[in-house]
Amino acid sequence: MSYCGKKLSKHGLLVVTAVVLLSGCGLDSSSNDSSTTAQSRDTNEPTVKIAGAAMKGVIQQGLVTANRLISDKDGYYSPQRQAAKPVLTADDGGYEWQLRGKADGWALVKLQADAGTRMICDVVPQCDQSGAVPVAFGQPMALDGNFSLYGAGDLITETVNLTPLTHLAVTLAERSANGLSPTALSGAYETVEGWFGLAAGSLRLTPPDLTRLDELGGVSADALQVAIANAAFLALVNDSAQWDSISDVLNNVATQAGETGQISMMGDGTNVALADLITAAAIQASELQATVDSSIISQRLVLVEYRGIQRLKTIADVYGDSDTSVAETDDTTSDTTDDASTDTTTDNTSESPGNTEETADTGTDSTDGTVADSGTGTETSEPPATETVPEETVLEETIPANAARLSWTAPLTRVNGDSLSMGEIAGFEVVYGTNADTLNQSLAIGDASVEELLVDELTAGTWYFAIRTLDTDGNRSRLSEVVYKQI
Repeated sequence: MSYCGKKLSKHGLLVVTAVVLLSGCGLDSSSNDSSTTAQSRDTNEPTVKIAGAAMKGVIQQGLVTANRLISDKDGYYSPQRQAAKPVLTADDGGYEWQLRGKADGWALVKLQADAGTRMICDVVPQCDQSGAVPVAFGQPMALDGNFSLYGAGDLITETVNLTPLTHLAVTLAERSANGLSPTALSGAYETVEGWFGLAAGSLRLTPPDLTRLDELGGVSADALQVAIANAAFLALVNDSAQWDSISDVLNNVATQAGETGQISMMGDGTNVALADLITAAAIQASELQATVDSSIISQRLVLVEYRGIQRLKTIADVYGDSDTSVAETDDTTSDTTDDASTDTTTDNTSESPGNTEETADTGTDSTDGTVADSGTGTETSEPPATETVPEETVLEETIPANAARLSWTAPLTRVNGDSLSMGEIAGFEVVYGTNADTLNQSLAIGDASVEELLVDELTAGTWYFAIRTLDTDGNRSRLSEVVYKQI
């Protein structure tokens, strides 16, 4: 795609030679000028600062240029070239660009790699590229000269980040009859968010550095999900002879988006599939849990992993493929919310987890455990008593004001009195909502050893929580007693 005129896990797939997309219109990318104010301009002319970050891992010393998007008499938007030298991204991936003119309209921002550009490996345990020595997680790696990223945003209100996902959005928007118009770009950003199961507006978030999560206590689950989705593009290169570099993966996906307006959802034997990227992201969310010390970050990674699994299920449902699952993760979690696939009885279903606790609660639920059971359980076993945790027993780590920490003890017996071993427990399902009788949100945990969960980003009000056990045969217990927290 050219802007010079109007027209511009661990699943391996066969690769086709992908063209280099988003080529610059005569951009001289040989400059090593690292100044963020090196753009040529009349000092008396007004300027507006564009700022953001280049994050796929953190991209250091990448060459960034920005151009205002201007419409012609027919309403077609394209970049207005300005003679200026690129600026280099900083060690944290950040950049600043001084754009001539007033602070209005939209701008297109491009990053191009050269011999001096480095990217921090954000894939666990390492990053592979053909013909190069593997680079360990958290270490810098070189990028080939074909690597580029685009992003776009409103000059008045938005930070313009440069990631593989914003790159796809720009590619998709260019298909519009009006070119890179604000309407086309906004719609394309929303479309890409939908492809990856991201919350609305997530692509405007600055992705965190996945290699330094313990230093970023305030990072949200949505921002984590964006960062991990971006990491998936490089994760596909690992253990695969089909893809030589992240440029191959990114260019292949961008080619699909540019030519057809979509990405192959389940794969066609030639191109990267959306399911491959989401699978890789879910695996990375699982792998990253072992790299962090923060229990809050760990539980947010659990949430991101769960979102990936649920998104993969949605894609599989579209294609009627009931066998799709995340490679090398506990795929029993992918069935825990599928009511039609379970057959519970009073004899083979496990007891609800014991001692379910909400760490910041100040009392017990007045509903006495009465809650709408959205599962298939015909269970008649009594849920265990719910207890609260004294304030002094809460971990020293601060719980965000809009979050609730739940803790529980795995059951040891089934309803019929038979013993239940840890090896027979597939995990747990937490259900919650703002009405004790309608717990309409859920989180699945595919690990029997997990005994606590941080549920964050809760809106103001009273939130109610309960939990059930999932066994390896697909059975689910009754819900535990309900506990609550006032946000």
